[in-house]
Amino acid sequence: MKLSVIIPVLNEAKNLVEMIPFFLAHKQRNKFEVIVVDGGSKDDSLQVAQNLGVQVLQSKERSRACQMNLGANRASGEILYFVHADTRVLPSFFTDITKTVDSGVPSGCFAYSFDSESRLLKVNSWFTQFNGLLSGGGDQTLFVKRDVFEALGGFDESYCIMEDFEFVRRLKKKYRFHVIPKKITVSARKYKSNSWIRVQLVNLLMIVLFHYKISPIRLKFLYSRLLVYR
Repeated sequence: MKLSVIIPVLNEAKNLVEMIPFFLAHKQRNKFEVIVVDGGSKDDSLQVAQNLGVQVLQSKERSRACQMNLGANRASGEILYFVHADTRVLPSFFTDITKTVDSGVPSGCFAYSFDSESRLLKVNSWFTQFNGLLSGGGDQTLFVKRDVFEALGGFDESYCIMEDFEFVRRLKKKYRFHVIPKKITVSARKYKSNSWIRVQLVNLLMIVLFHYKISPIRLKFLYSRLLVYR
C-alpha cells in the first residue's frame, strides 16, 4: 500500500532542511512519496525542496486547503498523509498508518508532544491522545485513504483557517477515525511568541466562532490580529 506525504509550506526553508532528509533516509522510502506544495514562499523553501530531490508543486493560492488539495490531486498513493513542515513525525509512521488502515480504519492522526519542557504544554499534549471534539487538527498530521478523501471532496477551499477541523468534522460523520497514541513532536513557536493563556483563549474563541459558522475570512482576520508570530 503506497503512501503520499503531502507537506504544505510557506516560508519553511529551515524546517524543510531538517524534515526532508528524514523522509529520504527512511528505511521504507520506496513505499511512499514526498510532495512539497508551496504557497508563494519568499524564502528558499522551493529551492531547498528541489535541491533535495522531492516533488515540488506551486499553488496559485496562498491557502493551506488549496495547497493540500493540489498535493492530493497529484499524489499517487492510496493513503494521503498531510504533514506540517514544523512537525517531526515518528520513524514508525509508515507502519503505524498502514496497520491502522489495514485494520479497517480509513483515517486518523497522531497524538503529539511539544518541543518544550513547559508543564502547561505537557498538559495540552496529554489531551491529544483522545479522539474527542478537538482531535484531528493539522498539528496531529492527518492520514486518510485516498478514496475517502475524494468521496468527501477534499478540503473546503473556502476555509483559509481551520480547514483541517472542517474536513475532519465531515469525515467523522461517515467514517471511522482513530488517534494513534504514539506522540509526534510539534513546534511550540506559537507559544514562544504569545503567553500560554492567550493562545488557549484565542483557540477557544476560534472553535466557538467556527461552531457558529462565522466566515473563515473573519476567523483568519481575528486570529492574525490576536496572536503574534515571530
